[in-house]
Amino acid sequence: MRKVRHVMGISGGKDSGALAIYLFEKYPHLDIEYYFTDTGKELQETYDLIRNIETHTGKKVIRIEAAEKSHEDPFDHFLKLYGGYLPSSNARWCTKKLKLEPFEDWVGDDLVVSYVGIRGDEDREGYISRKGNIQSIFPFRKNIWSEDVISKVLKNSNIENLITWYNDHISVQKLSRTQEVVNELISSRYTIKDKLNDLLDIDIQAFNKVVFEFLKTTEYPLAYEGDFALLDNEDNLVREDIFNILKDSGVGVPKYYEKVEFEVNGLKGEYARSRSGCFFCFYQQKIEWIWLYEQHRELFDKALEYEKDGYTWMQDESLEDIVKPERMTQIKELQIKKLQKNNQNKKSAYLLDLLDDSEGEGCASCFI
Repeated sequence: MRKVRHVMGISGGKDSGALAIYLFEKYPHLDIEYYFTDTGKELQETYDLIRNIETHTGKKVIRIEAAEKSHEDPFDHFLKLYGGYLPSSNARWCTKKLKLEPFEDWVGDDLVVSYVGIRGDEDREGYISRKGNIQSIFPFRKNIWSEDVISKVLKNSNIENLITWYNDHISVQKLSRTQEVVNELISSRYTIKDKLNDLLDIDIQAFNKVVFEFLKTTEYPLAYEGDFALLDNEDNLVREDIFNILKDSGVGVPKYYEKVEFEVNGLKGEYARSRSGCFFCFYQQKIEWIWLYEQHRELFDKALEYEKDGYTWMQDESLEDIVKPERMTQIKELQIKKLQKNNQNKKSAYLLDLLDDSEGEGCASCFI
């Protein structure tokens, strides 16, 4: 039987950091390889988090770097190849060249189970490899399986198999209701998501065991495993749980999530960074660029140096313009109004708990 590798990428963000701790503590018998794809343009807090995880787990986080033979940082190497064209949400070559391709080159043709830190309070899938030898698992959600697996398991033509598998894994008390749900055809009125949630509400562990039975009939990596530890997992972790894991473990929350106070025209506001990833990430909100300017001026100046030949990090404004006094005042005042609107019933040391509207933007490979 072919060997299956279990891997987990650490981006420097809170979710992947917490997942590394969670897997180490809850499933210590899983031989998980932790890795980090280094762009050369990360905040120092990212490297601090990785070092703290290594100390806590006693395991080395493997560094994967694109363009290893280049004398330049990976980002600068590929920026030259792209003729100075800065990445953007419409041309996200940085994620492809600096994160995804180096990871897929690293695993090669090995069978791989990849653990992803998307939480139970998020409605997104993130990056899922289209390579058949890589299978994604989501331990923080009630549904640990990826969309492609679920769509195949719950398709109408698979109903007979589902009934057979459930007969082996569901209690007698729950069998009737389970059969009722399984026999309901997927349609515009009853979607795959509806059916998934109904089955999870009946019995999460039974559903996981049924999915595992299905996987044995496929070429997914878990088809080559005799068992899978997460079949019994019923956790559904949300943002507060993530911060608690980081704090309780002693690893700590990356400092860039902690809100910093500012004052403008006699009004007090707060800002912070909402994501990990490169310090010049184009997914940053404008208030985050102001945070970078005032909290890490040397990094802001480096980001400014990249803006040339008509290319800017933001599609509608340059960094030179955004830090003009009048413009900074305007952005800070807008931030204060946003906080006043959103934080009336929320109290937290982390700005993410107050402003979470942009957290889902971007690729999970960079930001979780």
